[in-house]
Amino acid sequence: MDLSTPALLFPAISLLLLAYTNRFMGLAAVIRGLHRQINDSNKDLIARQIINLKLRVKLIIVMQILGVLSIALCVASMFFLFLEMAVLGQVIFCASLILMLISLGFSLYELKISGHALNIDLEDIDLN
Repeated sequence: MDLSTPALLFPAISLLLLAYTNRFMGLAAVIRGLHRQINDSNKDLIARQIINLKLRVKLIIVMQILGVLSIALCVASMFFLFLEMAVLGQVIFCASLILMLISLGFSLYELKISGHALNIDLEDIDLN
């Protein structure tokens, strides 16, 4: 493994963190909108949405932390490869990849919860 291998992850991790940040900003907008809309007639529905949103915010924060740690380990891997400490660089790079996989796993779980949140919104729409 040479120095360019970990460098290949930089664009991927940057795009991943950008996507996570966009999700977070989207959730923030939804939360602010719900805060403005809450009234006595829809408190139950909004309470269910808030529970869902709280979990999603926590998941996105964990996803971002794992992504940042992944890129930090990727940089450390490049540093050790630069110092010709190949084995240590490879081990750290492997850890970076594992953190990225875990982050992606949390992302999949958050997507599932996001779908559930949309179903809660659809419950409020009466087509009859």
